[in-house]
Amino acid sequence: MKVLITGATGLVGSEITALCHSKNIAVNYLTTRRDKIVGDEKYQGFYWNPDTQEIDMNCFKGVSAIINLAGASISKRWTPEYKKKVLSSRINTLRTLHKGLKQIDASQIRAFVSASAIGIYPNSLTDYYEETDPRVDNSFLGKVVQKWEQEADTLNGFGFPISKIRIGLVMSNKGGALPEMAKPIKYYSGAAFGSGNQWQSWIHIKDLARIFLFALENGLSGVYNGVGPNPVTNNKLIKEIAKVLDKPLFLPNIPKFVMQTILGEMSYILFASQRVSSKKIEQEGFVFDHQNICKTLENIYLTPKASDTDDVVFRKEYV
Repeated sequence: MKVLITGATGLVGSEITALCHSKNIAVNYLTTRRDKIVGDEKYQGFYWNPDTQEIDMNCFKGVSAIINLAGASISKRWTPEYKKKVLSSRINTLRTLHKGLKQIDASQIRAFVSASAIGIYPNSLTDYYEETDPRVDNSFLGKVVQKWEQEADTLNGFGFPISKIRIGLVMSNKGGALPEMAKPIKYYSGAAFGSGNQWQSWIHIKDLARIFLFALENGLSGVYNGVGPNPVTNNKLIKEIAKVLDKPLFLPNIPKFVMQTILGEMSYILFASQRVSSKKIEQEGFVFDHQNICKTLENIYLTPKASDTDDVVFRKEYV
């Protein structure tokens, strides 16, 4: 089996690639830098440029499934120019794949799994969101995710199942939000944001990688929340990070206006609250390995891992 992955060298993509290799699944990946095209039979790179819809058609050879993760990070200041990049990077990626798929025998593709985000759900301290909820958050991120999923749906005409994984807060010490949350705590300046009552629907990166492979291997279609079973408040998360790092918390919560001054509109993601259900993917038969935030953080920070020096780290040089 061979899988084509966009965004394979990112945080989530590296983990999925490692999981594929552990299952003897070969990976083709797409890169916008020709000098980063390296690899072998198990991991081969190909050039593309989604902005111009250019793609090396050889990337599809022998591929029976596609995982789409590509998209500009939302963790940068949301200037008008960068907001355009956040959206276009997601839309153009899918349009380029669509263009490429039209030029091959798409019947060879048995599954298409695309990343999405729980940011589509409205900010709420009380609601509990399942995939059937039709509401869209009235924010930049909510609108981006809505258009992202709509673009993924344009591939329905090819006949293969399409699943969209709405990713929550990814728990990993190799990148993403967790190291940024842990950094001030390590230096005795950590604190929750705002009231601290906003819900954080989190997932261990290894469980997230397993969900993508589960959706692919089982030919799932439709929307699935990529979150663990037990969301926590921001207060709880910050306290548990401090506990596992053995650091005190003595500063008051950081007011919203302070972060708005520092980060501008992007500060919204620090205060948005989405309590999201994982029941749908569990009903398909998926079992989470990491369900408790305390044990998850201990696993990430206190458990020695041989994998820290293995293939996952090696792949990062291809970013």
